[in-house]
Amino acid sequence: MQIELVETFLDLCETRSFNRTAERLGVTQSTVSARIRALERRFGRPLFRRSRAGTELTTEGLRFEPHARALRLSWSEATQAVREEGGATMALRLSIQHDVAGARTGAWLAVCREVFPGARFYVEADFSSQMCADLMSGARDLAILYTPKPHPDLHFETLGELRYRMISDAGPALSSLSPKRYVLTDYSPAFSRTHAALHPNLHEAPVVSGQNDTVVALLAETGGAAYVLEDAVGEMAPLGFVPVRDASPIYQTVYVAFHQRNRHRRAHRRLTSRLRDHVAAGGLAPPRKTATV
Repeated sequence: MQIELVETFLDLCETRSFNRTAERLGVTQSTVSARIRALERRFGRPLFRRSRAGTELTTEGLRFEPHARALRLSWSEATQAVREEGGATMALRLSIQHDVAGARTGAWLAVCREVFPGARFYVEADFSSQMCADLMSGARDLAILYTPKPHPDLHFETLGELRYRMISDAGPALSSLSPKRYVLTDYSPAFSRTHAALHPNLHEAPVVSGQNDTVVALLAETGGAAYVLEDAVGEMAPLGFVPVRDASPIYQTVYVAFHQRNRHRRAHRRLTSRLRDHVAAGGLAPPRKTATV
């Protein structure tokens, strides 16, 4: 069976729209229709029911869906195994949310290598939505992220929380802030909802960013105010930025995610425990810079 047929079927299960699936896969609607027809001919059963109300899975389609997800994962694993190079006994692909990657990536990797000492790691920074999609398709094995996307194939566990604090170069009081000099932060949907409830008057800010490093760079260059990670507060103090005392901190939950089939594996349980300890011990702070002589 062509893997493109399975990928198209699974995407259509999510979108329930031939047009939307065509856009997401970068093909024509007629190609999507042809792939679904090819699957239906192979099974001798309709997989989708199409009407003016939309596209719905038939009973046969519902039965095929979990098998299609398993086929996609097996194909991804087989492809990875064939392409493997070197003598590593295992290759693990790790994605980390941008705000907890960067200088912190080495610390995350050290924890993972402690649990999987013989593995070879591929590491990248990404956003939650893409990480969840990659985990579902089998393109990634582990993810450390902010926003879980519930799915039958994915398992999420809470690792802990990060604290963001508002800083400003105009003084320590909210009343001194100018909305025109405010950088609105969109670190996650949960963060944005909390921010909107706390500061509805600041949601018309002229600049919006979803990455802490970018926000810090913007503040350093143009001044103003914004929420930044706790460890960036001290970093910005020499530039004249102070915490805004009457602005409540906003807490962001951090999760680890992996495929459901690994949920009860001893190594993954141990990894989750070690990552949780890492967060509790303040392991999200970047390493201190040491002076060179």
